[in-house]
Amino acid sequence: MNFKLAFHYLSYLQYPLMFTALYFAFSPYLAGFAALKANPSIIFTSLNTALIFMGLGISFSSLQDTTKMQNKLSQNIWQNPAKGKLMICIMSLMILLFLLLGLVGYFYSAPGILKDVSVGTIVMALGMLGFLKAAIEIFEHHRMDKNSL
Repeated sequence: MNFKLAFHYLSYLQYPLMFTALYFAFSPYLAGFAALKANPSIIFTSLNTALIFMGLGISFSSLQDTTKMQNKLSQNIWQNPAKGKLMICIMSLMILLFLLLGLVGYFYSAPGILKDVSVGTIVMALGMLGFLKAAIEIFEHHRMDKNSL
């Protein structure tokens, strides 16, 4: 059995997870403004659930085959050493920001809405951490300055 191919196929679970996150992101607005007026905290509950599913989707996307290029935009970024390093730095800063905000919110807020959203933020940051590892592998496989010599 080819485990690399099995994990690549498993990475396609990212799409239903992201669509589920999208559903939860918009579900409070689809419920109508009367429902939002009656219970405004439903926005934050749905946001927390959307963040959790986004984190899961992003973590499943890190299971893809890093030796293959996905599209022209990815090729433009990952083959260029300067753009690739910049993208890795941006991703690293985003992960650090989300993780710090999530941890500060979780440990320094009272039980309630902010603590719940902090859990979703932490899950998303952890999912992005796995994706960062995959991005580094993609960068190492496809950068032109190292692979053309």
